[in-house]
Formats: sequence, structure tokens, C-alpha cells
Amino acid sequence: MKEYADIQLVSMLNAGESRAFEEIYKRYWLKLYSIAFHHLGVKEECEELVQNVFLSLWRRREEVKIQKLDIYLTVSIKNQIYDFIKSQISYRKYQEYIILQEVVQGTVPFQHLAYNELSKAVEDALARLPEKSAEVFRRSRFDNQSVKQIAEELHLSDKTVEYHITRSLKFLKENLSMYQHNN
Repeated sequence: MKEYADIQLVSMLNAGESRAFEEIYKRYWLKLYSIAFHHLGVKEECEELVQNVFLSLWRRREEVKIQKLDIYLTVSIKNQIYDFIKSQISYRKYQEYIILQEVVQGTVPFQHLAYNELSKAVEDALARLPEKSAEVFRRSRFDNQSVKQIAEELHLSDKTVEYHITRSLKFLKENLSMYQHNN
């Protein structure tokens, strides 16, 4: 089928010809995977996103109006990547919230533990973190900076900033366990 131009393949796909779909898949799978891998760097996630693009293309084959197949598929994979990253950030924020709530709710009642003692314990734990992780955490939680602000100021990716925050929260939870009680 190599003799068919993309526009012909799209017409054949619209007509429900599975061999046109197979050719589109063969032509564009690696390109879409490469785009996804460049942004995410995780093989399994990239393969799933590419699969979603092709699955959507096949399911919508009769209704989709494609002018330029290459551009359509590139935009589709980028949309999949964007949605995936957005869901991961939301999931990480939820995880951070849960961890922080466990630390806060699990603390011994105020009358048994002075606020200053807990603050010192938090600072001591932060001092044992790698410098970059501690700095990112302080900016996020104490200075109320957004992930984007921190990333720009420290010349890091948003994903790296999220990693440092999550790592710090887990470390604090483990190291402040003596200040928690079982509910």
C-alpha cells in the first residue's frame, strides 16, 4: 500500500477499509511513539497513548474529516500527552494532600507536643534531605510558590519539581512518624 498518498488512505479509512488503517498505523506508529517518548520518557505510557490515538482514529473513521494526516496524528498524540500529564499532576497533588493530611491529622494533640518542637523536627528532617529537594519543598509549602514558579526560578522541569515535592513529603512522613498516633 506504499503507493497510496495519505489523502487516499484517509478516504479509504473513511470507507472502513482496514488495510488503509493498517498502513496508516505502520507509517506513523514510530513517529507518534517518538513524540510521546520525548515528552514522557516511559515506554509503557507512550505505547498506551499511541494506542489511544489509533483506537480513536479507527472508532471515528467514518466521521473524522482529515485534511493532513500527518498533522492530525501529531496533534492527536500531543493532546493525549497533555491530558496524561494533566492527570498525573492532579494525581500527584492528591497524593501530596493525602500524605500531608496523614502527617497533620496523625500528630499528637497540641497539649502534648509544643508547636515549636514539631517545627524543629520538620526543619531537622528537611536538613537531612538533599539540598535541591529541601529547597523545592520550602518554596512550595512555606513560600507558597507554584510548581511553575519554582521550575522557572530553579531551571527545572515541572515534572522534576513535582518529584522533589513528592519525595520530600514521603521523607517527612517517614521521619516524623514518632509525632503521629494511630487513630
